[in-house]
Amino acid sequence: MPQSLAAVYIHLVFSTKDRHPYLTDVPIRGQLHAYLGGVSKNLDCPPVRIGGVGDHVHILARLGRTIAIADWVKELKRVSNIWMQGQGAAFADFRWQAGYGAFSVSQSNVARVAEYIDNQEAHHRRRSFEDELRELFSKHGLEFDERYVWD
Repeated sequence: MPQSLAAVYIHLVFSTKDRHPYLTDVPIRGQLHAYLGGVSKNLDCPPVRIGGVGDHVHILARLGRTIAIADWVKELKRVSNIWMQGQGAAFADFRWQAGYGAFSVSQSNVARVAEYIDNQEAHHRRRSFEDELRELFSKHGLEFDERYVWD
């Protein structure tokens, strides 16, 4: 095949350091989501949906065919960390957690995951970020050690 084609969708989840609620201000959260979307697009990983709540984000994107997930996440976090720290004194100590969760999404489930991301506020009235991640890990068959997940 002379051309390389790929359609790999990833549901990415990561938190602020120690789940500090830096993102409770809805306008700044919206600006951050837009910024993350632009960065992801520039990395050839067009976003389908970006959302979250006060202490974490969810990104559903089509992974570019020439970038590794780890490199995509590293750059998203690096530049958005700098951007957030530039948003005023309240964000001077802003940091992302070291890790992340990245989950494959089939084309047939893209709309369902996008809707899930859209409904983050409602989800988190009923359950914690920790419970949400445990459920995602279980659903995707990922074993994990809780001692190393919650930074």
